[in-house]
Amino acid sequence: MSHDSHAEVEDRAVFRSMMEGTAEDWAIISRDYNAFASTLADRVLTHLRLLDGDFGGFPVDRLTHSLQCATRAHRDGRGETYVIMALLHDIGDTLGTYNHPEVAAAIVKPFVTEEEHWICQNHGAFQGYYYFHFLGMDRNMRDRFRDDPHYAACAEFCEKYDQSAFDPDYDTLPLSFFEPMLRRVMAKPLKRQPTSAVAA
Repeated sequence: MSHDSHAEVEDRAVFRSMMEGTAEDWAIISRDYNAFASTLADRVLTHLRLLDGDFGGFPVDRLTHSLQCATRAHRDGRGETYVIMALLHDIGDTLGTYNHPEVAAAIVKPFVTEEEHWICQNHGAFQGYYYFHFLGMDRNMRDRFRDDPHYAACAEFCEKYDQSAFDPDYDTLPLSFFEPMLRRVMAKPLKRQPTSAVAA
């Protein structure tokens, strides 16, 4: 075995099952996890860019819609975590075709408030108010959440920022404008998550 190969092995845990793990193994894993977590914003931006050119029949592509939603929220004076939630609310479209709000909500959860997470997770039902009836569905599906304390906030998000963000003539801010904001928001979770030490 070459010296380089030996060094690579030393940089990895040696257990074959977690029951065999040692403090040294988990120190290695934790170190690598922290390094990986530090580049999360890069991966999120890369994935967000996959929405570029993906129209799905809409008047603007999904990236433009996301940027326009965030732009409207920003110009309305919303805070950074809210704006980033707005920016990422549809990032789940590519992998979560049938449950994109939940996918997006899982990504933003560590970095936004409880209300902002709730908005992201449930915006699909609220957005449906504007089109479900054209597809033979119940446009008032959102009313099942009527008694939730975040109902009004989610309805407002969809009315003011989401359903109105399909205007090809709107002065939408570019992704480069939001990138520093996204990096600030995703630099550190608002509160420690149960799985924040390592991802296994």
